[in-house]
Amino acid sequence: MTKLIETSQSLDPVTFEVLKNSFITTVDQMAEQMLRTCYSFVIYNRDFSNALHDADGNSVAQGNYDIAVHVGTLHNTCKEVIRVFEGDMAPGDVYAINDPYAGGTHFSDVRLVRPIFDEDKLIGFSQSNGHWSDLGGSVPGSFDVTARDMFREGLRITPLRLFQRGRFCSDVANMIAANTRDPASIIGDIHSQAQATQAAEREVLRLVKKYGRDQVTRGMEEVQDYVERAVRKRLSELPDGTWETVDYIDRDLGAGEGMIPIRIKMTIKGDQIHYDFTGSHHTIASMYNSAPGATFSAVVAGMKTFFPDLPLNSGFYRMIEVTAPKNSIVSAEWPVAVTGFLMPFEKIMNSIFEMWSKIMPERAIACAFNLEYLLAGGRDARKPEKPIFMFYEWLPGGWGGRNGKDGADVTTACFGTGLMSQPNEGNERVNPTRTTEFQIKQDSAGPGKWRGGVGVQKTSLLLEAEGAVMSYICDRERAVVWGVEGGLPSMPHGLTMKRAGEETDIWLGSVFSDYPVHTGDEFARPTAGGGGFGDPLQRDPAKVMEDVIDDYVSLARAKTDYGVVIREIDRDLCQYEIDADATEACRADIRAKRKDWARTDPGEVARRYKSGEIDSLDAVRHYAVILDWETGEVLPKTTEQFRESFEKRTVAHWD
Repeated sequence: MTKLIETSQSLDPVTFEVLKNSFITTVDQMAEQMLRTCYSFVIYNRDFSNALHDADGNSVAQGNYDIAVHVGTLHNTCKEVIRVFEGDMAPGDVYAINDPYAGGTHFSDVRLVRPIFDEDKLIGFSQSNGHWSDLGGSVPGSFDVTARDMFREGLRITPLRLFQRGRFCSDVANMIAANTRDPASIIGDIHSQAQATQAAEREVLRLVKKYGRDQVTRGMEEVQDYVERAVRKRLSELPDGTWETVDYIDRDLGAGEGMIPIRIKMTIKGDQIHYDFTGSHHTIASMYNSAPGATFSAVVAGMKTFFPDLPLNSGFYRMIEVTAPKNSIVSAEWPVAVTGFLMPFEKIMNSIFEMWSKIMPERAIACAFNLEYLLAGGRDARKPEKPIFMFYEWLPGGWGGRNGKDGADVTTACFGTGLMSQPNEGNERVNPTRTTEFQIKQDSAGPGKWRGGVGVQKTSLLLEAEGAVMSYICDRERAVVWGVEGGLPSMPHGLTMKRAGEETDIWLGSVFSDYPVHTGDEFARPTAGGGGFGDPLQRDPAKVMEDVIDDYVSLARAKTDYGVVIREIDRDLCQYEIDADATEACRADIRAKRKDWARTDPGEVARRYKSGEIDSLDAVRHYAVILDWETGEVLPKTTEQFRESFEKRTVAHWD
């Protein structure tokens, strides 16, 4: 039985549409304000989001470019501010909060909340969330992957006043900034975010002057009701049912090898939807845990992808129920470390993509690459006046192949598609680094009838730096980006370091913190492509040749992964030729052998990897074996888990 709410719209349709779009535009204006006034390079590259709320803290509007990870949490932090300051608010007040245990994400995401008054009547709130480049803690950037509790992660800000009746509380702000490695930027970003909330206040009061208070507040209610009605109607038109899947975090740093499961069961019944994480792993001995607010946001972001035409506000949340076992990796509580919540976040999103792809096959998509953060800090010897530099970088990668279309190439992560791909020149200006390579990573896309999008390869050199350390926050070194419907995986993540004056690379992998680096050290890492969609042996050979021409796929892997034999005639002129007979024979040979390859003894695969007969792509895509990519040793439990996934998502769909 459905519970569709009855249409109770009291505004006329024109006024409703004007207000609905005005609310969204108001939030977009907040974004423009921040872009033009922020101090930190991180926020300038759009690691921020904003929102407009009603007087109860419910989200009325998000912006068009806000980051997916923030969208389902901003109402929580607004409500927490209301809980603390209810009855003690005044025009000109601005409150700060970054508490992940009160519905937020992680400590770096600092929210400023401004109450909006019309005369003496509270009618709503504006909120600005920015990722501050440092909040203290044990390492520069406040991302210590070895942290087990919040005390190594940085400053926890429970709701407090930063502006009181328009007066800047400089003592409080200075105390916060003094506990970071970049106090000048922190103070600047506080003012930038406060001005963004004020921009929203001005616009809302302009609407009140034009339409009247009652009309505007009624509009805030009705835009939420509108989204609720639309989502409930669409859910009610779908068949009732239950779908289940599992994805993994690479490891628990405090335990032996073996991937960490995040299990999700999705149930649609009438116009309600339930996401159940029962069976997910307990919290782990690193910061790769998610508090309940971030988990809810991952659910919202994943599901919203399949409702792209609807605005996002609290109306979208009303039919969603989430069950997350207490003290599990998706429901961490104080004081468990949660700064790396983005790792379970993206596993949840991709799992929801997979389940909704069964319901809406026309929008089906394979797994996207995993967001990665590279952070370094120390003294910039080029700038004596600047005590500490803060290098904080993320890279684009590939999204999963789609039903009837290749995946998006070199795109920011599903975690936050509003993020910009950081310009090399900007990073080089504010940090002692130089980019020596930044290009598309050949063979990074998961092969499929519709291949995944391609990732990138970036190499950088550390220049004049003193006392610098580096941290890498990543995943999918072992739980490699997967394909669906017979598609193949992408490639393992991981960073290599070449010390100044040395010739050999050091494999550091995808997870490390506080690693000393020195002037002249060179560091390189790829981002994975997306997983393949459909059997790669069914891909049109002409499309494979086009990928070879574009340097997305090598000649060798065109044959190995797609069974397409291509002859190079003139590389400089991009002239190639498909050998049709050899392709037919090659595909027949792969088709006859590939199921046995996927069940080859892992020890034999490791032997061949160590001898150089095969590489990591062969191990992952054809043998479904996960190794320690430095030593070549088999990871037995991880391989067992990976093969179970490979059998379900890939082998089961082959002829």
